[in-house]
Amino acid sequence: MALLKTSEIREMNAVERNAKLKEIRNELMHERGGAAMGGAPANPGLIRALRTNIARILTVQLEEEKR
Repeated sequence: MALLKTSEIREMNAVERNAKLKEIRNELMHERGGAAMGGAPANPGLIRALRTNIARILTVQLEEEKR
């Protein structure tokens, strides 16, 4: 999964953002599980990218709530 651009996140509506957030969180949980079991990650930077995407989505959601 590549990093989501903030502009792409802003173009999504609230339902799409929540669905994407749930999808990314599930993927992060899966990747962390594999790492915890001692498996070598196929993509070492994936966990960081997933965390960054989650933070970006949450930031945009908070900005939308403040408006």
